[in-house]
Amino acid sequence: MNSVHIGKLLPRYQRIARFCGTTMAKEQRQSDNKVYFHYNHTDPCKFARWTTRESFEFMHGRPWQEVADFYSNVVNGNLSLLQLFDEDFIVDKSPMQTHNNLDVAKLSEVCNRTDFEGTLKEDRSGRLERVTFKIVLSYHGCSFDGWQKQPGLNTVQGLVEQCLGRFVDERKAQLLKEKSKPLEGCAAVAGRTDKGVSALQQVCSFYTWRKDIRIQDIEDVINSTAPGKLRAVSISEVSRSFHPNFSAKWRRYLYIFPFNGGENREPSLRCGEEENILTENGHYGGQRDVSDELRWEGDDNNLIVRDDGELQGPKKSSTFTVCKVNRLLQQLEGKLLSYRIFARDTKASRSIGPPTECFMYHARAAEATIPQPHPGAGRTVMCIELVANRFLRRMVRVLVATSIREAAAGAEDDALLKLMDATCRRATAPPAPPEGLCMVNVGYAEFDPRNCIIP
Repeated sequence: MNSVHIGKLLPRYQRIARFCGTTMAKEQRQSDNKVYFHYNHTDPCKFARWTTRESFEFMHGRPWQEVADFYSNVVNGNLSLLQLFDEDFIVDKSPMQTHNNLDVAKLSEVCNRTDFEGTLKEDRSGRLERVTFKIVLSYHGCSFDGWQKQPGLNTVQGLVEQCLGRFVDERKAQLLKEKSKPLEGCAAVAGRTDKGVSALQQVCSFYTWRKDIRIQDIEDVINSTAPGKLRAVSISEVSRSFHPNFSAKWRRYLYIFPFNGGENREPSLRCGEEENILTENGHYGGQRDVSDELRWEGDDNNLIVRDDGELQGPKKSSTFTVCKVNRLLQQLEGKLLSYRIFARDTKASRSIGPPTECFMYHARAAEATIPQPHPGAGRTVMCIELVANRFLRRMVRVLVATSIREAAAGAEDDALLKLMDATCRRATAPPAPPEGLCMVNVGYAEFDPRNCIIP
């Protein structure tokens, strides 16, 4: 291209650059001036609901490191999940404790029981020659960038598939070599977990055409990859029709919400008895005086007049009871509902209709204490157990945060059910921190309500 052509094109490029710069600057000013309105709830409650920022600050201002350390001990087998509810816990006790009618060994048996165990006994050939392994994993969520494999990130799937690469058949190994891809296996999973979310009995599967693989070899390779962070709980050979996601009938999650300054708390009372108020600092205050409460009806004109005559925003509470959260969650049990309002980052095709419907088998909340490896009172926490046939993306964390917000606002017990009809996801609270969430196990037999952590 000669200098004449360049001289003609240069002014055109300059005009395009100026136009793009002006447009970007205009969009930036519009973004800076954009106002985010708080969702206008119409359902009655005793106090005004927290804004998104207030809810976020309330949930994140917690000693999450203690919860992360507890999950790490459970993953390594040093503690048991059920010791959260063991009031007589002693340091030198065995982790295999019993809570109510549920035993730790039984909890593991529930996860491992499946109709797909065993393989075909007759001589197999062709596609039937394929061997499928069911792998139950336990991992510490804060040590990984989530389950799903992503370039440049330390993910559980990435490490597991690197381990399984040693057991792929020659045909697949040659195919990967021709495509200049790393020698890795392919692991299907029961449910992907976000960064920071732990798992105690996550289920994945792997298949190969090799016949010389020993289960112990797979377990040894996985356990040596990230000691203290990733562990193979059990491995078994199953039918080739088994799929960890599509064959699952229910999934169990547990969320641990820690209270601030709970070491100096007074003992709490059982649900059904006289309720004390749990403040944001984790202490119990006195009984609420209903006569002093403001019943917030969602009217922006419902303001409070201070002593100096100035108007201030509606009264908000930073206290809630565990029993109130439990009552809110119990309303969801035994119902097939659309949880699209509690989901985040879902595709448009999964925002309406059956893809958003979940059946909640069990939803409860209870007070517990994180056991300490040394003498002294442990951290007081609230545990939320959710069991459903399926969960949407970030659904558990949004449900937990919204339940706490509604309990603090003094909403009616069916507040979560009413939120199902909302048309905007700003009606729910932002997701709770991932450090408190743990996938406990996955079931491949019909759900038994007697096998619950929180009765």
